[in-house]
Amino acid sequence: MPTGRLEAFSDGVLAILITIMVLELKVPHGSDLGALREVLPAFCGYVLSFIFIGIYWNNHHHMLHTVEQVSGGILWANLHLLFWLSLVPVTTAWMGEHHLAPWPTAAYGIVLFAAGVAYLILQQAIVHKQGPNSKLRELIGRDVKGKLSAALYAIAIALAFVHTLLAQAIYACVALTWLVPDRRIESRLTD
Repeated sequence: MPTGRLEAFSDGVLAILITIMVLELKVPHGSDLGALREVLPAFCGYVLSFIFIGIYWNNHHHMLHTVEQVSGGILWANLHLLFWLSLVPVTTAWMGEHHLAPWPTAAYGIVLFAAGVAYLILQQAIVHKQGPNSKLRELIGRDVKGKLSAALYAIAIALAFVHTLLAQAIYACVALTWLVPDRRIESRLTD
């Protein structure tokens, strides 16, 4: 099967997740700028999660450009990734409502960690389908950035119980490293 249906389904799910997140934002109860203070943690969580979902959408798009045929394994690996991403709105809302609490911060990190691992699994499913001359394997190499991101999430999860703001800062730093689309794939696909 070609990648069109997989891309369309994934794009639709990610669009719905962003819509759910924005609908969770609450309107401030006052009309002055001070009223924004009460919704600021939830808004910051929304921005961070919007960026994460955007990063996954962008890199998923580039990765699927290396795929000619989709297998059942790729479909399931993609659903596994979408499952973890579908939990982002819930953990975003929980962390936004209790922004300095350890468990919501850790839960957010667990979802980010699991989504990162699921993305790596999807990459491996594609590489497996492509065989020994895998175009994706050639383009991503050892994927140090992806593995380092997962390790940073694991550290931040543990850190959430010691210093929640530092854990949240690590989540933001990981997002910053991925803001630019994966050039390993993008630059070679346009050559």
